Amino acid sequence: MFLDKIFGKKDTILGVDIGTANIKIVQISQGVKPVLDTYGLVNIKYQLTGKNDDTTIRQMADILRVLTQKAGVTAKRCVISFPNSAVFTSVMSMPELTEKELDSAVEFEAKKYVPQALSDIDLSWTIVAKEPGSLNPLKILLTAVPKQTTRNYKEVFSQAGLIPEVGEIEALALIRSLIGGGATNCIIIDIGARATGVNIIENGFLKLSRNLNIGGDTITDKIAESLNISVMRAEQFKKDFGVSSATFIPDTVRPVLNLIKNEVKQLLTLSQSQNVSIKKILLVGGGANLPGIARFFEDLGIDVELGNPLSSVGYSKPLEPILKRYSLSLAVAIGLALRKENK
Repeated sequence: MFLDKIFGKKDTILGVDIGTANIKIVQISQGVKPVLDTYGLVNIKYQLTGKNDDTTIRQMADILRVLTQKAGVTAKRCVISFPNSAVFTSVMSMPELTEKELDSAVEFEAKKYVPQALSDIDLSWTIVAKEPGSLNPLKILLTAVPKQTTRNYKEVFSQAGLIPEVGEIEALALIRSLIGGGATNCIIIDIGARATGVNIIENGFLKLSRNLNIGGDTITDKIAESLNISVMRAEQFKKDFGVSSATFIPDTVRPVLNLIKNEVKQLLTLSQSQNVSIKKILLVGGGANLPGIARFFEDLGIDVELGNPLSSVGYSKPLEPILKRYSLSLAVAIGLALRKENK
């Protein structure tokens, strides 16, 4: 299946993150240390859906083609992410079985988890953890993508002149770019333009992923509505003042951020009930650039910090100022481009 393909031994790979409001690309060359060759970001007003939409596919392919050309991308083979809204995921516990036996067992169990007919989806699974001594020691990440969504993405990349070799969920790319192989217990909050992903990471593996239909644009819209100003001016207000208690803006944005905080509280409670101690919260995504946002989550009682996907790659030092400006938005794309062939 499309999701199960692994790219071959190539030195350079392109990570492509198609979000709800923009496309981010990162090309990385593998060597002694991965090196970021080039990157690009572009805003989009079109969104791929689960329907067959030739016009949107053509428009997005044109944008992606121009973006790769302007960024000087040389790689054709790429790893792509599917947006959280288009993917169903679940972590299942399974007994120790052979890969062939697991194929059958996972497909059988998937019927209990996936809210669609298996004939309508591309089903993929991977072992994300093992717990020796447990009755069901294998922790399986189940991923289901509607077949029409998969076809749409493949067509976009085909028209853009790119070859998608692997498709994976955003949370796995974030783990790769932010914590690598570290056995860390944390929560990664990915605040996008129109959606926010909240992911529990246990011992470096994805435990649970949830998606909220709110993001940076929600905050901008609230500011524009409350102050009766244009969206463009509200966006500038947001960037200038953020969540600083010294301004009148927090009363506007607090309800939106509280929705995210309440979700995190529930996940922290769930983790504590399972005797898992969460050590820190990492914030990424374009919405994490909101001034003061890390302080907003400090009352949860654990360390909160901005993620640093640039720590996992080398790059030209003269580019550092501008890279740091966009690094929070590039976290998924960097993680995608860091994916290596399974050994």
